Amino acid sequence: MNDDAPKDQNPQGQDPQTMDDGSLSRRSVLRTTAGAVGAASAGLGLGALGAGPASAAEHAAATDPQAVPARKGATMAGVRFDRRSTVRVGIVGLGNRGGSMIDLFLAVDGVRVVAVCDPVKDKAERAAAKVTAAGQPAPAVYTKGEDDYENLCARGDIDFVYVATPWDFHFQMAKTAMLNGKHVGVECPIALRLDQLWELVDLSERTRRHCMQLENCCYGRNEMRVLRMAHAGLFGDLLHGAGAYNHDLRGLMFDPDYYEGPWRRLWHTRLRGDLYPNHGFGPVANYMDVNRGDRAVSITSVGSPSLGLAAYRKEHMPAGDPSWKETYIESDRTISLVQTAKGRVIRLEHDVSTPHPYSRINSLGGTKGVFEDYPERIYLEPDHSNDEWADFGAYAEWDHWLWKKYADPPGGHGGMDYMLVFRLMQCMRLGLAPDFDVYDAATWTAPVPLSHLSIKAKGAPQPIPDFTRGEWKKARSGMDSTEPAE
Repeated sequence: MNDDAPKDQNPQGQDPQTMDDGSLSRRSVLRTTAGAVGAASAGLGLGALGAGPASAAEHAAATDPQAVPARKGATMAGVRFDRRSTVRVGIVGLGNRGGSMIDLFLAVDGVRVVAVCDPVKDKAERAAAKVTAAGQPAPAVYTKGEDDYENLCARGDIDFVYVATPWDFHFQMAKTAMLNGKHVGVECPIALRLDQLWELVDLSERTRRHCMQLENCCYGRNEMRVLRMAHAGLFGDLLHGAGAYNHDLRGLMFDPDYYEGPWRRLWHTRLRGDLYPNHGFGPVANYMDVNRGDRAVSITSVGSPSLGLAAYRKEHMPAGDPSWKETYIESDRTISLVQTAKGRVIRLEHDVSTPHPYSRINSLGGTKGVFEDYPERIYLEPDHSNDEWADFGAYAEWDHWLWKKYADPPGGHGGMDYMLVFRLMQCMRLGLAPDFDVYDAATWTAPVPLSHLSIKAKGAPQPIPDFTRGEWKKARSGMDSTEPAE
């Protein structure tokens, strides 16, 4: 998962991305106090990240969601990596997420960490020490300011750039990596505006470089088991699914030491919609072969009042804390319904501002039964007929080959982080197509701006662009892979 996940829990988090059109600089997002930024937050909206005076909703949909721009290059669907014996990696962002994920890159055979980058020198140096401790040559270290990642991306000895910075920086860093001929993997969300999502799609096609949303929840054991069962027809014809990011982050968002600056909390002053849909959307989209025979066509969103963060601040933050200058607008609980071309329904939820146990919901239903997670349980015909939930553990034979081969993987979040890194690096070494691509990245992230638009329009449906430009009609492989010969 990501930066916001306590080490003993099962979630994820991420980091920033600067625009090249007058946006807030990385330094202003990370270094200023919450008060300095928060004083203007009500007027900034998403427009402050590159849109001038436009509101968050209007600029989030800077292009007509129904318009499909002409393709500027060939499709990247099914495009294989060039085979290589060693994958040379550059890591940008070494905070909570990047600082732990580097351990997993170092744990995979055939991977070399060539360069690391973070403007906080101590973080970069700690990461470099991990590389040498693993027996690899000392990596190049980039710490000279907020733009030094550009020098890392320009190196000629890097195949893949991994981005684990705050959200505001994801788009520009992914763009820079591809323009320098690198494949790139980015923590969630990959961008924050529709025009940015289209630009990444176009750039991936034009540069012939993969741009991937590194959605680790797709590699969870339960998610991969349900995926294989769904594709084998055990659920019958698929009808509905649900996914979420319901994770109480109040303590972390107000912790002055956990995040480098208030960037994560400040997004609650800018957008009203689902800020983090990927963890719930990605797995269910895989079950339903979205972009591989079906596609997401529209989203309808509603949101509760935004009261949770202000209530937590009142109880826990001292008078005079900079956070008191912030006005929160992001709905405490956002609920969205996504309709697919085949008429299926996907429910998405987002709530990081109120007290509740962690849940990604992770549900799938069809004409033969249903699975629900948190806690895991299943009911399938003809196996069950008593209207009572059954033990999902009885279906372990359907585990994906990754979980059969690596039953006790290292790393956090129950091993899904390692599975993601291992499988991606394997695809690069063996010259395989990645399990997901730029079209999945754009689709899974589109609910960020579109849910905001729908909430502002009192729940009116918003069209989800066809980022594949018609390629979704063609069946192709995805997460449900077979073990390759090494």
